[in-house]
This record gives sequence, structure tokens and C-alpha cells, in this order.
Amino acid sequence: MTHAIPKLGLGTYGRTGDAGTAAMLAAIEIGYRHLDTAQSYDTERQVGEAVRRSGLARNEIFVTTKVADTRLDTAQFMDSVERSLDTIGLGPVDLLLIHWPVKDEVVPFEDYMLALADAQRRGFTRLIGVSNFPIALLQRTAALLGPDAIATNQVEIHPFLQARRLVAHARSVGLPLTAYQPLAKGEVAGDPVLNRIAGRHGVTASAVALAFLMAEGHIVIPASSSEANLRANFRALDVRLDDADMAAIRALDRGYRRIDPAKSPAWDD
Repeated sequence: MTHAIPKLGLGTYGRTGDAGTAAMLAAIEIGYRHLDTAQSYDTERQVGEAVRRSGLARNEIFVTTKVADTRLDTAQFMDSVERSLDTIGLGPVDLLLIHWPVKDEVVPFEDYMLALADAQRRGFTRLIGVSNFPIALLQRTAALLGPDAIATNQVEIHPFLQARRLVAHARSVGLPLTAYQPLAKGEVAGDPVLNRIAGRHGVTASAVALAFLMAEGHIVIPASSSEANLRANFRALDVRLDDADMAAIRALDRGYRRIDPAKSPAWDD
């Protein structure tokens, strides 16, 4: 199965209202072709509006949304997906994710994963995937839906949390990971190692962090409303890090997890 998810996308969390639409339009103008939204972000409407106003053909922009963990039960799942599609207003999405697994299986795992596959069969989405899934749930997913059923697992990854166990497993089964908060909510900008490498390449520390993650094989979805930052981040696509750069950035991993709510699964890293 070919999973053609653009390597660099725009996270839309916090990009609400007209200002959010404007930020997305600016990103599209710069060259971003991947917009990541979710039912819980309140940005699905803005994503649809930005794509329509961009003037680009629908198939030129990759759109991801996610089913909230509060809507995974059989009674709500498909209705919530249809409402997402209505809100976005672009027809089927390119990728539909389970946003978080349900803690303690209050909703049976098999129920919502089979519903996700059914959403794909019904034509609501081209690809399906998951988010915040540890290795154990990825293995259950493969056993239930097949080894190539899902297109990605979207998880927190950045230079300070490189998730080595999860990454090794994902590589072993050919599953791309999508890194959310790839800039550690802007904290990479203050790192001296990243800034030193950035100075040599004539880019920002953030662009170096993104280039590193993409070189590791990950998809990245940084979020920004600043046109200057959007442009600076986009330059990551042209950054080529050498072996010494990669080794120096790998050494920054300290298991620093920023997103760890009470509903989190048992993380591998």
C-alpha cells in the first residue's frame, strides 16, 4: 500500500477563527500541501475554508482529521465522522485517525478500530491511521486489520523525545510515524546545538529540528501562525544534514515528553 503523506505539513491546533484561516492560507501560499486538523481542535471549518479559497485543486492538498476519543463508541463514531466531513466541506478526507486510544477499554478496542476500517470502506477517507498508539496497540491493530492497513501513527517526537523503541518497531514493520509538536512547542529554538548547526546551514534551529526528523524518516506537522516562521520552517525541506549533525542531534534525546494526559496509554519510551 502506498501512503503518500507529504513529509512536511501544518498542524492547525490553536489556529481558530479568521486568523486561523489566514494562517493556513499563508502556509498554502508558501507551499505547504498538508493540513492536519481534528474534531477536538475546532479548526476543521478553517481547513476547509482555506483549501477552497486557495484556488488549488482538491487533490493538491492532503487533509487529515481525527476522531476524538469521546466519540469512539459505536453509537457515535460514524455520525461524528460524517459531521467532520460536513464541517470541512471538501468531500472525503485523505487521512482519518483515531486521536487517542480509549483508556481501560471503556470502549472495546476492536469496536472503534473496525469502525475506522469501515469509514474507509464507505469512502469517507482515503487512508486510515492512529495517533498516540504504543507498540502493543500497533501490534493489535495489525492483527485485527492487517499489516498494511494503517498509513501512520501520529505521536509526540522531537529532538528531546526521539522515541527510540517506538521508532525501531515502526521501522521494522514499515510504518511511517508522524511527529506532532516536532519543535517541542518552540523549545528547540533555544537549544545551542541546534543553533550551532543552524548557523552553518543558514537556517533556523527549528528548520534544523524538522530536517533532522524528516531525515529520520518521519512526517512532521509543525504549527505556526507567523508567516516568517512558516517560511523558516518550510526551508527544512532543503536542509541536508551530515552524519556529524545527525549524531549531535540524536544526542539531545532526553525522554522529555510534553503531552502526557491522564488518558495516555503506557508509553514505550
